[in-house]
Amino acid sequence: MKRREFLGLVAGVMTWPAVARAQQQTMPLIGFLSSRSPEDSKPHLMGFLRGLEAFGYIDGKTARIEYRWANGQYDLLRKLASELVALIPAIIVAAGGAPSARAAKSVTTSIPITFVTSDSVSEGVVTSLNKPGANITGVDLMSGELTGKRLELLSHLLPAGGVIGFLTNTKGVQSSLRSEDFKLAAAGMARDSISVGASTDAEIDAAFALLIQKRAAGLVVENDPFFDSRRERLIQLTGERSIPAIYHIRECPVAG
Repeated sequence: MKRREFLGLVAGVMTWPAVARAQQQTMPLIGFLSSRSPEDSKPHLMGFLRGLEAFGYIDGKTARIEYRWANGQYDLLRKLASELVALIPAIIVAAGGAPSARAAKSVTTSIPITFVTSDSVSEGVVTSLNKPGANITGVDLMSGELTGKRLELLSHLLPAGGVIGFLTNTKGVQSSLRSEDFKLAAAGMARDSISVGASTDAEIDAAFALLIQKRAAGLVVENDPFFDSRRERLIQLTGERSIPAIYHIRECPVAG
C-alpha cells in the first residue's frame, strides 16, 4: 500500500464511531505511539504529517497530535498507550512496528487503532490480513519474512566460509522464529552461523564482542524497531570491527 493510501486509511478511520467520544471535540485529537525515538523517526514523521495535511488535518490548526515515544524500551509501551487512551483520542496511530500496535490494542477495544508492521498476523496484532477484526487495522509490509533472503544477498558479497551472525532482539515476539529461519537458511548455504541477542545498549556491545570472538565474516540484523533506533551505534560497531552487515531499511545504508 502506498503512503498516500495509508494516510487516506488513517483519515477514514478517524471517522469511525466510538462510545468514548460521545462528546465530540472541535479539534480532533490524534494519539501517536511509537516504539522508536523522535530523532530516528524524523523522515517517517514528516511524511506522516504531510499526508495528514493533504487530507486537511494540520497539527495545531485543524487537529492536535499527542506523542508518546518509547525510545526502544518496549516495556514502556503499554503505559504510554494507557496515557493516550486516557486522553480519549479520535484514533491512535501505532508507529514503530508490532510492539506499538500490540500495546495499543491491549489497552482499548473502542478507540480505532491503525498500524504499520512487518508481520501483523504472526506478531499477534491481527487475526488475519483479510479480516483484521476488533478496532485495529493497518499496513503489513511482510518484510520480516525475508531473513533468509538477506542472508543470501550478504553471502554473495562475502568470501566462501566464515561464520555469519544474526543479531536478534531477545524481547521480540518473533525473535526465536526468525533465528530458526536464519539457522536453516545458513545451513542450506553451507554456512556456519551464530545468533546473538540484544535488547539494550549494553547487550549490543556484548553481542559484538561475541561476534569478534567467533570471527564473524558478516552480520544480518533482524527486522526490529529497536535496532532501527540504534542504527547509528550498529553502523559504528560494524565499521570499527570491519563486519559487513545487511539491514531491512534504507535508513541504515543512508546513515553510512
